[in-house]
Amino acid sequence: MSISTSPALRLRGLHKTYANGVQALKGIDLEVNRGEFFGLLGPNGAGKSTIIGIVTSLINRSGGSIEVFGINTDEDLEGAKRLIGVVPQEININQFEQPLRIVAQQAGYYGIPWREARERAGECLRWMGLWDKRTAMSRTLSGGMKRRLMIARALVHGPRLLILDEPTAGVDIEIRRATWSLLEEINDAGTTIILTTHYLEEAEALCKKIAIIDNGRIVKDTDTRSLLRQLVTETFVLDPMQPLERAPTLPGFATRLREDGSIEVDIEKGVGLNELFHALDDAHIQISSMRNKANRLEELFLRLVDESKGRAASAPEPNEVTP
Repeated sequence: MSISTSPALRLRGLHKTYANGVQALKGIDLEVNRGEFFGLLGPNGAGKSTIIGIVTSLINRSGGSIEVFGINTDEDLEGAKRLIGVVPQEININQFEQPLRIVAQQAGYYGIPWREARERAGECLRWMGLWDKRTAMSRTLSGGMKRRLMIARALVHGPRLLILDEPTAGVDIEIRRATWSLLEEINDAGTTIILTTHYLEEAEALCKKIAIIDNGRIVKDTDTRSLLRQLVTETFVLDPMQPLERAPTLPGFATRLREDGSIEVDIEKGVGLNELFHALDDAHIQISSMRNKANRLEELFLRLVDESKGRAASAPEPNEVTP
């Protein structure tokens, strides 16, 4: 299959068992199409970082195969790696180097001559809005600027697949949303992006497709809209004009009292807000404001992970005899 028609990433039967016997991956099958903005989600220890480590050859796999734009890593590892750019979670730039030199040196690792490397580095820094900081010491940059510098470094050799591991971890909401806009721009320019994140609203805002991994297995792999359509309830927080002392009884709705006197109300799919307001009027409760308790994807994520754990608990052990 040619590079122009093959998926950006194809994993088949990916396994990883560490020396201590821990099975980090238990047969991962995953496909990311060219041009996609793909979200890889899961709790801590689910296997996300192990997948990234194996794809980037930092971790040896125990079994399975990897193809990057049709290139099998067993046959041409260096060719596959040239197509990948990686932004790790931890900031790992040289704090006492200048951004221009950091990015240009990264290009040199891919055999790009120094003059061209500096030109490419300058282009990437301009794209990231860091050109005016090109000769500053990296340690003087803000947290958001350091994140952008790491993205510039990952893009300098012209990868077709960009992998970002928790790119907005520990930054404030303003920097996070600025990073979202930047990543959308990179994706719109034709770069396939794989994103791991614990900010589930980030995945909902950016990713067209999502895979959820738990306990070393993919528990869901679908487009974001289809995933969200599986929700059967949505939770709202209602602030009454006067704080309540107990949760009200609203026929057809589950309610819970919060510590501040506000209430949570679960609304089933297909039930309109007008029905809720009628129930509140009948209970003589006046509401000053209402809002979603959490993003919809988080609710579904927790449910899918719980279901996965339930299946794992009920599954027989490998040596257990079943009728």
